[in-house]
Amino acid sequence: MPDDAFRGLSHGPDHMQAAPASVRNWLIVVAAMIFFMMVIGALTRLTESGLSMVEWRPVTGWLPPLSEAAWQTELQKYLSSPQGRLINRGFTIAEFKEIFWLEYIHRLWGRLIGVAFALPLVWFWVRRRLSSALKPRLLALLALGGLQGALGWAMVASGLVDRPAVSHYRLAGHLLLAVVLYGYTIWLILELGPQSGRRADPPIRRVASALVALLLVTLTWGALVAGLRAGTAHNTFPTMSGHWIPPGLFDLSPWWINPFENPTTVQFVHRWLAVLLVLGVLVLGFHARRTEAWMAVVMAVIQLGLGIATILTGVDITAATLHQAGAVILLTFLIVVRHRSMSSRAGSVSAMVGA
Repeated sequence: MPDDAFRGLSHGPDHMQAAPASVRNWLIVVAAMIFFMMVIGALTRLTESGLSMVEWRPVTGWLPPLSEAAWQTELQKYLSSPQGRLINRGFTIAEFKEIFWLEYIHRLWGRLIGVAFALPLVWFWVRRRLSSALKPRLLALLALGGLQGALGWAMVASGLVDRPAVSHYRLAGHLLLAVVLYGYTIWLILELGPQSGRRADPPIRRVASALVALLLVTLTWGALVAGLRAGTAHNTFPTMSGHWIPPGLFDLSPWWINPFENPTTVQFVHRWLAVLLVLGVLVLGFHARRTEAWMAVVMAVIQLGLGIATILTGVDITAATLHQAGAVILLTFLIVVRHRSMSSRAGSVSAMVGA
């Protein structure tokens, strides 16, 4: 992302005051909920539960089936979908409930995030605790949250037409938007907190910015891996089934679609993006020599290990879920590094939050 992507949040006098604890604590809770949402989303995808609910009812859909007849109705709707018709046509009510509840929790948690964000936003707004600088940023988060819900349904709908799998492009978009929502919330939390740890260091800021961008690209290819089930294409490391350059990298025509639709190529690209990212974080750590940078180094190494474990286990659910969570934790540390490598010229706290 551009080096000045977040610069608009910082302006005004050098002197800054701490934000009201209630505003910052509210955003910390929201960020934690978004993080947990991504973990639930990973579990939903890995257990093939995402297509168990074939309707999207944003207002009334928070209620689960409450009777045996209602469960039978939901099951019949599912059995008419591509996944139910082609893969799980013999499902019983008990088997259906196993996948239904995870997708239900995933959707319900999304609604809870919306409530946890919107209601306090209205309260802080009415109580005049938000300045004119902070209000549009919070409204942008609210709008992006609504868009995320719509994109989630668009992703599910792509698997309800003629094949029992969602579009891997929509899956990547859904994950990427969730990560952006989380990352922007973390940035606001940092801007609203103590600024004493900030120290202008343009080279480190630029490297951290580049690594955030590289992490987002790597995450995108990780989502393509998940959507294409490309993680099972080659289950050895460091080679891919004994090859450094595996055969079949450019089997699809035209050649340029292979990095996006060929499972072997998609896994190959994701692997090398991850290696490049880890090397970049190591460079950052040795040059920055600050606690948050070393924490990013440790997390990058752990994340690489989780990725290798995911490959070697044939995409074990626990390993794969931790791998996705690890990427988000690494993003958090990189955002902190970038934030603390900027000067505290901005008065971002006093400018955005009313006293």
